[in-house]
Formats: sequence, structure tokens, C-alpha cells
Amino acid sequence: MDEVGGGKVRTRIEHVGSCALPTPWATFRLHGFVDPETGAEHIALALGDVDDGAPVLARVHSECLTGDALFSRRCDCGAQLEEAMRRIAAEGRGVVLYLRQEGRGIGLSNKIRAYRLQDCGADTVDANLALGFDADLRRYDVCKPMLEQLGVRSLRLMSNSPAKVEAVRASGVEVAERVGIEVGLDESNLRYLRTKQARMGHLFSMIEDETQG
Repeated sequence: MDEVGGGKVRTRIEHVGSCALPTPWATFRLHGFVDPETGAEHIALALGDVDDGAPVLARVHSECLTGDALFSRRCDCGAQLEEAMRRIAAEGRGVVLYLRQEGRGIGLSNKIRAYRLQDCGADTVDANLALGFDADLRRYDVCKPMLEQLGVRSLRLMSNSPAKVEAVRASGVEVAERVGIEVGLDESNLRYLRTKQARMGHLFSMIEDETQG
């Protein structure tokens, strides 16, 4: 592997197969991948002709069991995943990379511990730091080989985080455009989103609207 911008560019990943996946918005093609370095299993959802060379509407989404599957309102993850799939279906073309790195990379059990600290007053960054982790341990080096398997050359990346866009670029993926995906604002996650805005550089016009209104 080559070092790029402090991260790694992964040259290979195992594509284990694909199948149709009907959803409320469209029937996607579900692709399974295994990272030979870590054994982690990742997936990609693809729709339409994504291998024609034009930038593809995409979401690089890190696993959030509580938000994606258990409907938690502590974060905006589940809302973002649903909105990304809805937008891709409306456009008729796009990709979701679903990466198995729960809790910004600290794992599910540690995420629960971090939530407990947040219950006691810590914000999402300080909770991770108190447990001995960096604020964000996610890696994006599997993105390039996954996208190459799908024939994708360039992304219109749905994200509110300029740092995430740069991290994906540092992994060797061309990002032609950042597309905002501001959804899921709730009283239960307003402090969380404000923390991401203030301490992690996320862009949220909806929070400004909320605080002004």
C-alpha cells in the first residue's frame, strides 16, 4: 500500500458477489466485499449505469446500528442513509458504500459507553476522547477498490463534512462535488449536530435556521 495524505490507498478488496435488493425506493444491486487485511465485510448498493465515466451521486456511509436499524434520534445517520437512497432512486443512478466501522470506528460496545458519557453531559467528541480514542477513527481506504469493482471513476459525494470529502479524496477517489445532505434534525440530536458543526467542521444551514427561528 502507498501512503497518501496521511492515509492509505488500498489496492485490492475481495468482491464476493451481488444480488438484487428491492427497497421502498428502487431495486438496487447489492454487492458484498471482504477486506482481506481486516476481515471486515462491507457492502455497496448500486443503481443504474454507474460505469459510464460521469460523476456518480454517492454516499459513503459508516455503519450506525442504532441510527440505521434501531431508529435512534441521537444522531442523523439513519435519516441520511434513507435520504441518500431516496435521492439516488429519484435520479436513477448512484452508489452507496456502506462501511462497517461502527461509532466512528470505535465499535458498538465502546459506542454504548460513549453514549453513557453523553448522558452524563459529555459531547460526542469529549466522550470518545475520555474513552482513550480519537474523535474520529474511520478509514476510507477501501473505497477506491470497491468503486473500481463497480466501474465508478468519480463521485458527487453526499456529505456535510468537508473533512470527510478530503479523506475520501486522500484515499485515491476523485470527488467532483460535495452535495449537502441535511436531514434528520430533531430535539434529541440538536446538541450532537451542533457539536459536529462547531468541533468537526460539518456544514449545517438547518441548524442556523433552527437557532434563529
